[in-house]
This record gives sequence, structure tokens and C-alpha cells, in this order.
Amino acid sequence: MTVRRCPALFLTAPASHQGKTTVTAALARHHRSQGRRVRVFKTGPDFLDPYILERASGNEVYGLDLWMNGEDDCRARLYQAAADADLILIEGSMGLFDGTPSSADLAGLLGVPLAAVIDAAGMAQTFAAVAHGLASFRPGLAFHGFVANHVASERHAEMLAQQLPAHLPLLAALSRDEAARLPERHLGLVQAREIADLDERLDRAAAQIAATKLAAPPPPVAFPAVEQPVVPPLLAGQRIAIARDAAFAFVYPANLETLVQLGAELAFFSPLADAALPDCDAIYLPGGYPELHLETLSANTALKADLHGHVEAGKPLYAECGGMLYLLDRLSTRDGDSASMLGLLPGHAVLQQRLCGLGLQQMAFPGGALRGHTFHYTRLETSMEPIARATRASGAGQGEALYRRGGLLASYFHAYFPSNPVVAASLFLS
Repeated sequence: MTVRRCPALFLTAPASHQGKTTVTAALARHHRSQGRRVRVFKTGPDFLDPYILERASGNEVYGLDLWMNGEDDCRARLYQAAADADLILIEGSMGLFDGTPSSADLAGLLGVPLAAVIDAAGMAQTFAAVAHGLASFRPGLAFHGFVANHVASERHAEMLAQQLPAHLPLLAALSRDEAARLPERHLGLVQAREIADLDERLDRAAAQIAATKLAAPPPPVAFPAVEQPVVPPLLAGQRIAIARDAAFAFVYPANLETLVQLGAELAFFSPLADAALPDCDAIYLPGGYPELHLETLSANTALKADLHGHVEAGKPLYAECGGMLYLLDRLSTRDGDSASMLGLLPGHAVLQQRLCGLGLQQMAFPGGALRGHTFHYTRLETSMEPIARATRASGAGQGEALYRRGGLLASYFHAYFPSNPVVAASLFLS
């Protein structure tokens, strides 16, 4: 079996909101500034953190999830990255042991050493207890060390490290720095393209890491080769128009890669700025933040006419989450702002204070099943009856609904196309 070796580190935490993304991005930026080629991966379904990590590292960021991707897909992407990377970083999701599968499951399977980021604000010697718990809860995980975040002073850092044994070192004690903080909104981090001073924030965070033990390259990890099935050119000769702008940016790079492997030609357009569709055989409306751009989307009547013409001609249109909201009669925010949308699907969605859908799911499309996830804050009221419902990867309760109108398919569900490229192709064929 062919094996490639590359230094690698898995950044995790005891919970969300500990600073994993900032630390991972800062570490990637530090090594990139030293002339190293850094490849970063994100655990679990995520559209926002990868764009921050991409800006920090200078390379595209792919997701890794043992259920959604499958083990072979995860291993194949890491093997490919190890071919020319000087460092591989993997950012975990939520807490180390949260979810099924968890970050711990992935790190243990891959044999990648862990560095846990712990928010140390309001904590002293208890830091060591949390660290001990993370390191000992599941035997067999390799721990490289710990990162204390939001440290108040040098004395505070000394107290945090007091009870840590030599084999669980404090790799870095990072102070709170609002100028390096990554801003957030209701779905998570603000999109990278919307943070005007993102590079300055990343450089500032990287400077904190430069003088710490965290900056030293981690040990090399062996990544074995995985044979991947050949993707048939089912979309050869097909041109797919894909919405891409500040309102519609939630798409896995692996999805676009799969469409190209299937033989499709991709053309991109902006529902916010373009008055016409590109010449195309099918349309892909991914998720995003249409609720932040209600007036602009509603006012683009020229593009609305083109989209209506496409659907009325029976051509395929596939829409996910925010893309589906754009198809509705109306979309409203929690503050009462409301605007008409495309009117291609009957219904009205309203942004809520709390999450309305979350988790890994599998959707049975007309051509077969795709794996993916759901994550949204809107509640939909529609007269349409779904043609199918997704099933959850774990837990009880109904999955997301799938709606159909002619060649149009729409759902809150976000599909991961590499989980079944043949079914992915069927979404864009008449």
C-alpha cells in the first residue's frame, strides 16, 4: 500500500465557541507566512469556517465527515493533500466527543495528534482538570498538547499550566484580542468576503502564535492511498448555471468538483447583480443568506423573468435551503422585514430566533439517495406536499421535505454530491 507522510495536527476543543477556527486559521497563516504549503480541512458539514481557513492558508478547504463523506472519501482527500503539503491541519467541530461520528472518531481513525483549544477566561487550575478529562476520556487518542485561549496575563498562564504533566504541554497561552476576533451572526461566522480587514485580523492572530510551542511543526502522520471509483461522464455536454454571491455562497467545493468530474461545464451568476441567466441547461441554487438581501433580490425582476422561463420550459433547477427560500412567494426576517421572492414555489418562510433544523441526513431523491445535512433558522409554510422526506443519521423525528414542480427540486437539505455522483447528476438532467 502506498503511503504519504506529512506533519499533521487536529485542532479540537471541549465545546463550541472556544476559538478553534481563529486558532486554526492563525496557525495556518503563520506557517504560510514562513513559506510552507498548508492544507486545512474542516470536520463535519460547514460552509462558513472553510472560507476563513481558505483565506488563511491560501488553499481550498474540504470537509471531512465519516458519515457524510464516508471513510474512503476522507482518506483519499488527505492522501491527495499530503502529496505536496508541508503541513495538514484539521479543525474539529463542536466539542471533541460531540456528535455521531465525532471529531474524536475521525482523529482516532486517522491517527492525527490532537491539540485542544480551551477558553481559559474565568479559569485557573481547573484548566488542567479539563485537559486531563479530554486526554483520558477515550484511550488511544494521541494528544500533542493544549492551547489556552483568552488568557488575561502571564501569571494567569502560569496558573493554567501548573497541574499539566509533561506529556500534556501547554503549547500556547493566547490573550484576548478584539482586533483579531472573527465576527459572527445567526448562522455562525460572518462570511470571509464580508470581513474587510480579515487579512489584518489573521496576521494579528498569527503573530501571537509565532513565539509559542504551537508554532513548531507537529509530528508526521502516515496517510495511505485509497482507490476511488471512476465517476462516469453523465453530465457531458451539460452547462450548469450556479448562483454565487454574498446571498448564495453555501456550496461544498467537493460538489463543484464532482459536477466537473461528471463532465459538466459550470457557469456562475449573481442573483444580486445579474439581470440575466447565463446560457445553461440546468440551474443550481445553493444556500446562503437571502434574508440579508431581501430588497435587492426582490427588485431584480429581469432575472426573475429568466428563472421563470427556465422552469416553465421544464429545465432542471435544484435548490438547497437559502436557494429554496429564494424560490418562494415571500421571505421575512424576525424583525418583520419582508419581501416577495421568485414565486416559483408557493410558500412563505420566516426567520426564527432558534434553530429549526440541524443535523446529518440522507435524502431519497427520484434517482436515489444522497447524504448531507440541514442547518437553518427559517420556518416554512407551504401548501405543497413533499414528494419525499430525508431520514436522520441518528435520533428520532422527521427529516427535511423535498418539493418538486416539474423539473424543479427544492429542500432545506444540503446534499454532498460525492456521496453518490450518479444521483447528483440526475438532479441536473431532464
